[in-house]
Amino acid sequence: MPEPQGEELQAIRRRQDELKARYLVDVAERPRTSSRGIHHAAFICRDVEETILFYRDVMGFPLVDLVENRDYPGSTHFFLDIGNGNMLAFFDFPGHPHPEYAETIGGGHHVALSVTDETFTDIKTRLRERDIPFMEIEGGAAPNLFVADPNGLRLELNGEPLGYAAGTYLL
Repeated sequence: MPEPQGEELQAIRRRQDELKARYLVDVAERPRTSSRGIHHAAFICRDVEETILFYRDVMGFPLVDLVENRDYPGSTHFFLDIGNGNMLAFFDFPGHPHPEYAETIGGGHHVALSVTDETFTDIKTRLRERDIPFMEIEGGAAPNLFVADPNGLRLELNGEPLGYAAGTYLL
């Protein structure tokens, strides 16, 4: 996809500045959020076992539940512990055709997961051992890499603590 350039890019940046000035409230004046956090983020998988093995054996996320989806008979709904009381969930939908992953409106871009330096190194080692491609981003505030799961869902491993972005605490 072609990236904006020239005047088009400058117009986008001016619009971003306008939105920031209009809506971004200083932390001291910001109202508290109405949510307790993410209970689970749910995605569609191609193969239940392949997805469980990737998240369990490569990412280190234990499977915590596996049930039949209550609104699609024969569909498997399963949950993985990603720490801090949060879960990733997946569904399969047998008999339903699904296109390959694509960046599109309403679709996900990536899930960013905060990990310690030790965990970052451990997962990167397992990715290399299994010849799973990933892209490491250099020069940020903390270690950072992107990898696609077996379904095409992109994951970001981010070495910053929760609540931080680019070295700044936002919450």
